[in-house]
Amino acid sequence: MKKAILSSILMMAIGISFVSCRETQDKAKDAMEETNDALKEVGEDMKKVGEEVKGAASETLEDAKESAKEMGEDMKEAGNEAVDKTKAAAKEVGEDVKDAANKAADKTKATAEEVKKKIQE
Repeated sequence: MKKAILSSILMMAIGISFVSCRETQDKAKDAMEETNDALKEVGEDMKKVGEEVKGAASETLEDAKESAKEMGEDMKEAGNEAVDKTKAAAKEVGEDVKDAANKAADKTKATAEEVKKKIQE
């Protein structure tokens, strides 16, 4: 009789252990599924963040290209203005030199005529 009671108690303990292990296994399976779902959500969020960063970088690159283009156009305009001013200044200097040379030639001619007149006198 003792053996029967002990055997019954042992069978109940083993049965409870199996039920408990099954419950633990189910809980572990549920936890793994929840963890997997959370990881999928994190992956999707990271993908969205990556796309937003890529979009922001593209916008920044476009802005930089536009700024560089505008700066190039401004530099071209400034260069053209400098060339035009230099041409105008060179033309004025050329005219002044021409006028001075003509005045000098006129004075030299006048002086030569005076000298010629004095020699003939």
